[in-house]
Amino acid sequence: MKHHRGEDMRDEINVTGSALLDKVKDLIQQGNVRRLIVRRPNGKVLVDIPLTAGVGIAGVMTLLVPMLVALGAMAALVAQFRIEIEREPKVYPHDPYED
Repeated sequence: MKHHRGEDMRDEINVTGSALLDKVKDLIQQGNVRRLIVRRPNGKVLVDIPLTAGVGIAGVMTLLVPMLVALGAMAALVAQFRIEIEREPKVYPHDPYED
């Protein structure tokens, strides 16, 4: 039986426009990312990318090509972005807190 402990893991990183597309691709390829939200410095959401566990990286990248092209165009216009990263919770094969 698998047990989930704690809440989803969330991170935020700030990236420049020139690094945005590479960072998003890198995060998608990590495989443990559940959702990516790209925001402008004022907090406005530009892109919200839900990623499903178990879907192959090649499949995800194929589906996201139009979105990534648009993201690249936005990166040329805006100097700074914030990426919110929601990762899969850690899964343990057994509950380490049970006796």
